[in-house]
Amino acid sequence: MNIIITILLVVAGIIALLLIIALFMKRGHYVKREITINAPRQEVFDYLKLLENQEQFNKHAMVAPDRKKEFKGTDGTVGFIYAWSGNKDAGEGEKEIMNIIEGEKIEAEIRFVKPMAVTASIVMEMESLSDDQTKVIWSNAGTLKYPINIMIPMMEKHVVKDMDSSLSTLKNILEK
Repeated sequence: MNIIITILLVVAGIIALLLIIALFMKRGHYVKREITINAPRQEVFDYLKLLENQEQFNKHAMVAPDRKKEFKGTDGTVGFIYAWSGNKDAGEGEKEIMNIIEGEKIEAEIRFVKPMAVTASIVMEMESLSDDQTKVIWSNAGTLKYPINIMIPMMEKHVVKDMDSSLSTLKNILEK
């Protein structure tokens, strides 16, 4: 009986410690990655503004190609929504185009339902380096509520890895 009580006290102590640590951790996350693509800025922009194209390069979209997808509105325009529901890796959520600055920037909001309710702002900016070379800057920012915010360092590391992989795939597609 003493062993069970000791184990329960240790587990309760660990949980309490994690909750205390989460009180002092940041609640906001921000990740930004970039890549140079050997293609004209308008060509890159025209490809990226179509959310359905993410099926080809976005690692999260590619983890469950058989997931249920729904598209609402006209792709490449403000208000277009790309919704999905899939396995535990893909989760469930939707992405909506919130703003477009023609040839320069696409702003979207991503709203996850599963595995947990999280909303983030996604911005993809294009900058001409030359007539045939474009820098793509991709950022992801949002907040996590207490005590889920304890996961931010791990989440940021995971998101960076996935964004780098997605940008590399995007570069390969657009440079063919």
